[in-house]
Amino acid sequence: MRNIVLTITCILISAIGFAQDKNKKVAFEVDGKCEMCKMRIEKAALDVTGVKYATWDIPSHQLSLVVDERKTDPMKIKTALVAAGHDTKELKATKEAYDKIHPCCKYREDNSDDSDKH
Repeated sequence: MRNIVLTITCILISAIGFAQDKNKKVAFEVDGKCEMCKMRIEKAALDVTGVKYATWDIPSHQLSLVVDERKTDPMKIKTALVAAGHDTKELKATKEAYDKIHPCCKYREDNSDDSDKH
């Protein structure tokens, strides 16, 4: 009986140690340059199941998120961002995805902050 109690205790401690956070704060860099990019980036992130909050800062290019780790992970979000035409450090948008973004949003040619023009 004692061995069973010890085994159950060890299993519970292990499960608690591997528990995933349902309100995990995550941030990473995403390329873009204006308010149109901001809307596109935030929408792409929020369309990923498990993303609860997303805000992208134009000057720093930082995307700040609150995610449910039980439903998503940063690579799933980055995959959605590159599909929307925006590069991350780990993943790059395809030429086709990049070509679909508005001409003023072409950050690869000119990565300046154009937020004051929109």
